[in-house]
Amino acid sequence: MKIQTFTVGNFQVNTYLVTDEATGQSAIVDTGETDELVRRLNALAPAPDIRMILLTHGHIDHAGALTLLQAEWDVPTYLPLDEKPLFDTLPVQGRMFGLPGLDRPCGRVDHWIRDGQSIQLGETTIRVLSTPGHTPGQCCFYTDEDIIVGDTLFAGSIGRTDFPLSNPALAVESLRRLLALPGHLRVHSGHGPVTTLGRELETNPFLAYIRRERGMPAGPQIRWAPGT
Repeated sequence: MKIQTFTVGNFQVNTYLVTDEATGQSAIVDTGETDELVRRLNALAPAPDIRMILLTHGHIDHAGALTLLQAEWDVPTYLPLDEKPLFDTLPVQGRMFGLPGLDRPCGRVDHWIRDGQSIQLGETTIRVLSTPGHTPGQCCFYTDEDIIVGDTLFAGSIGRTDFPLSNPALAVESLRRLLALPGHLRVHSGHGPVTTLGRELETNPFLAYIRRERGMPAGPQIRWAPGT
């Protein structure tokens, strides 16, 4: 699977164009909150064969431009079912974060997905891992080599758990589940550079509790929630 990164919008969110190299079929993962991603995708040559839109979660920087993308590419959109309460607040999320000019309509969700489901993109099977905490239904999309994690995990950090509808206790468990996947997986986050699960397990100060549980050297530690 080929992954192209487009960092867009006021929040400099990483959005992705993932392409099954056998068929050339592509999926958009996350949207930004402006028309920048639409413009950048339309500038590609040859034009991508976009078949679906995948959303890791419903924050404005990850889903706010959904209606703009759907106006350009009328393709199925996938979002975790548990994310619906947050997704439904998109029309007021700008105000929630002190930026009323960024309020956005919700857009259309065609498939409400759950943990463990698979999505077929050409000959590539994309699996769904539920990692709530940052948001109620935050999920990751992964293959045998790559995982797109939204705001679950960053290089050297993790997603915030102090937003409305965040839950630190769920995030603690979600990171355990995430770090149970193979360490070679390349991590494509919602913000910041690419890393790997193995590198984060060894060095991320927010994951010291997992290192201790596994009998590894704890290294740098930030205790950010009960149980960490």
